[in-house]
Amino acid sequence: MKVLVTGGAGFIGSHIVDQLIASNQQVVVVDNLSTGKRSQIHPSAAFYLCDITSPELQTVFAQEKPDAVIHQAAQIDVRHSLAAPLHDAMVNIIGTLRLLECAVLHQVQKFVYASSAAVYGVPRASCIEETHQTFPLSCYGISKLTPEHYIRVMSDQSGLDYTILRYANVYGKRQELTGEGGVIPGFIQKMLQNTSPGIFGDGQQTRDFIHVEDVAAANVASLHHSSREVLNVSTSQALSINDLVALLNEMMSLRIEPVYLPAREGDIRHSCLNNDKTREVLQWEPQVTLHRGLHQTIQYVRNRLSIASR
Repeated sequence: MKVLVTGGAGFIGSHIVDQLIASNQQVVVVDNLSTGKRSQIHPSAAFYLCDITSPELQTVFAQEKPDAVIHQAAQIDVRHSLAAPLHDAMVNIIGTLRLLECAVLHQVQKFVYASSAAVYGVPRASCIEETHQTFPLSCYGISKLTPEHYIRVMSDQSGLDYTILRYANVYGKRQELTGEGGVIPGFIQKMLQNTSPGIFGDGQQTRDFIHVEDVAAANVASLHHSSREVLNVSTSQALSINDLVALLNEMMSLRIEPVYLPAREGDIRHSCLNNDKTREVLQWEPQVTLHRGLHQTIQYVRNRLSIASR
């Protein structure tokens, strides 16, 4: 099978590419390197420096004729989405639409789409199932939910098969140390530098942290074990930000207290996704424990800081 991975030079996408190649699939990476890194692209993958909003995408499909698409490329910063909603929509909505048009035109068999827990909005349950209402609180959440509707409609019209994966909070190796998504590596960096991490609010807010290798495995499994499904990719376990800091202190033999900052308007207090359906449909389950995942991420950040200090 030949799989085209958008954002294949990025944090999550590069792990997906690695796992696909390890399972003897042909891989084509499309990335504009706005956040991805050329050094993270597997040497066995074909690479096209291309933006998903560009008409050049059509040429890539015509040349490569992929059997499947795994769509990871996105604008992921919630704050940026609120400050620049037009850019957010251009990348996440228009970019996905252009990709869908290419997939239909070139008779792609399967389309796997990376969605987000942000589509749910304020949870009405302690652990959210896929049937939970969708009411995004940010432009980012809107721009991740809207393509889900396009995917369903275009699937009905063309027969394109799909799987929509709604990610919880992903962490692990190759994640940026700063920015919206990099809570865990950002905390680790500050603590290794003997600086207090900043927590917005009282720290009692909870998140469902899923390791990037498990997210990648869910994407690969989606190529074979699901059809027209919407699935949560998560651990089904909530961890408070205060407990996260305490655990990092314990693992790194530190005693650093966080700094508490004013809560940010629009932030969801508690977020935990139920993965029961995903386990059943994908024949998948998280393999990386929180302790092992944090240990790996600590080592990754240490290496990054060591390289930066040379």
